[in-house]
Amino acid sequence: MTTTAPRLGTALARLLILAAALLGTLLAGAAPASAHAALTGSDPKDGAVVATAPKEVNLTFSEQVAMSADSIRVLDPAGRRADTGEIRDLCSGSIVRYGVELRAGLPDGTYTVAWQTVSADSHPIAGAFTFSIGAPSATSVALPDREPGGGLVGALYGIARYLSYAGFAVLVGGGAFVLICWPRGAGVRPVQRTVVRAWLTLTGATLVMLLLRNPYTGSGELSDAFDLAGLKSVLETKTGAALTSRLLLLGAAALFVAVLFGAYTRRTDPKEKKDLVFGLGIGGTVVATGIAGTWALAEHASTGIQPGIAMPVDILHLLAVAAWLGGLTVLLIALYRAPSVERTAVERFSKVAFTSVAVLAATGLYQSWRQVGSWSALTGTRYGQLLLVKIGLMGVLVGIAWISRRWTQRLADLPSGGLSSADLSPADLSSAEKETEGVEEDEASEADETSESDAVPEADAVSSVSEAEGASGASPDVDPERAAQLARQRAAVATARRKRERDADPERSGLRRSVLTEAAVAVVLLAVTTVLTTTEPGRTEEEAGRSTSASGPAAVPDRPVDVRLPFDTGGVDGKGVVRLSLDPGRTGANGLHIYVERPDGKPLDVPEVKVALTLEAKDVGPLPVAPDRIQAGHWSASGVQIPMPGEWRIQVTVRTSDIDQTTLDKNVKIG
Repeated sequence: MTTTAPRLGTALARLLILAAALLGTLLAGAAPASAHAALTGSDPKDGAVVATAPKEVNLTFSEQVAMSADSIRVLDPAGRRADTGEIRDLCSGSIVRYGVELRAGLPDGTYTVAWQTVSADSHPIAGAFTFSIGAPSATSVALPDREPGGGLVGALYGIARYLSYAGFAVLVGGGAFVLICWPRGAGVRPVQRTVVRAWLTLTGATLVMLLLRNPYTGSGELSDAFDLAGLKSVLETKTGAALTSRLLLLGAAALFVAVLFGAYTRRTDPKEKKDLVFGLGIGGTVVATGIAGTWALAEHASTGIQPGIAMPVDILHLLAVAAWLGGLTVLLIALYRAPSVERTAVERFSKVAFTSVAVLAATGLYQSWRQVGSWSALTGTRYGQLLLVKIGLMGVLVGIAWISRRWTQRLADLPSGGLSSADLSPADLSSAEKETEGVEEDEASEADETSESDAVPEADAVSSVSEAEGASGASPDVDPERAAQLARQRAAVATARRKRERDADPERSGLRRSVLTEAAVAVVLLAVTTVLTTTEPGRTEEEAGRSTSASGPAAVPDRPVDVRLPFDTGGVDGKGVVRLSLDPGRTGANGLHIYVERPDGKPLDVPEVKVALTLEAKDVGPLPVAPDRIQAGHWSASGVQIPMPGEWRIQVTVRTSDIDQTTLDKNVKIG
């Protein structure tokens, strides 16, 4: 039975619509730019009440960050700057700590610490907390609700990031496909246009990212994209240097493309062509590796554990993706737009794709271990969940590739690949002419999109009509409108002939269909990969969660135990959240702060709060603690004694009325 390949216009339109819909869904569900570094401690602590004003405020992060003059701001209750604006580098060994000095003579009240910086893997992070001098007070400070890297600028930056990956894949993979699999493709116009457009896409996306970098990591205002001072500061950062290097390497890539589609296609001597292929292969590999390195040097691979191994692995991973998906894109274009694609070219690409998949499996396994680190992070973090989606898509893609490989093998087993125009009978051609007598607009459009070598030039058709009419004794004066109509009909007949030839070959038709499906899945896979690059790695998220989450934070010196417990006593105003902080969270005397809040985050004034501590492993406790009410929703106790380290159970009893109360408990590790 003959297999009919889908029409190019309809197939590509469906592919683009599907890709746009899935990409929009993925990006809409993604966090604006999840933090890849986390704030692990501060002095003073969040919510702390100190007797006298400290000399400075210190912040400790889980990994290296890039600080600017306004990265840490301390605001008094009236919203005025209370710091000197001088950031101090207090880093020591593996401890990443920065501080800012406070002005002398600060009055009592509640102060707000707002911070914003860029993590080592290029993503912006921000946050805020409060502390009080003397006693808490009302504050007029209103911090922006905008997440760092969000809004319109964040969306545009994310789109540019996706286009840069896609452009890189098609540029590198397309060039490799021509050099390794299909040298004759260097002279095929649709292939040339595809690779050149990929270069333009990657170059344009890189320029957009460079311009948007300042507002993306700063104000979030699109107008700041043209701030020359901000652009200058971006160029001094690691990410700015990587984007600039990418632009310089794209200049070399332009030379590669010009030689591949220019001088190489004009060579006729086999030895000269072979030498040129060798030079293009070496030069193209160096340039492609350099461009891939601009991602590895500025993003995930450059931070975390084993960066010396992770960066080369990341480069190899990107090159394998490009060889497979970029080559697949050019093969798809060639199967639909080129006059013919040799079987040997498809067979060679099948081998290249198989090698790329093997490399992707090996490098992806290492990257997954490095970024996730545990089974719980694989299923319990957003990064791990997205990684599972990516693995699933890879499995689907490999399955479709296996089908394409089967079509390729069947194609190789045949003595010839499809029918030629000579195989069509006069009756078939006559039928085609009748079918195209009333040419519809879309058929004419499809005829116009065919390659120049296959289309029937209108001028030749007019000339043929003139000669035919002259031979039959007709008037030498030919009606131009009639001649143009005949030319369009002849072009439509030629298109119908080529379609008949194409549909008469089920092997090539099946290969086209499977490759198109591969390309559709590849577009979605690339979207998931783009979202992964802006998502906090599972290993980092789990490590930060162990020190700050309510599921049992690991207490270490200079880091308090923070617990967040939702409650519902069942009465009026009976729902809310208890935030408990035990500082410094180790044996000996500790300061206890309890904040009772409504579901919307506002303070909830309750009649009574009680706390008890129990170390069940040693049969210690329960040790009762009676905190004092400081103000509405805030309770505090000093000198809370923790006699020994271990897994302590903290029980908090909240009473919201005379009869409505509940007891909450959480196990925490205290060192």
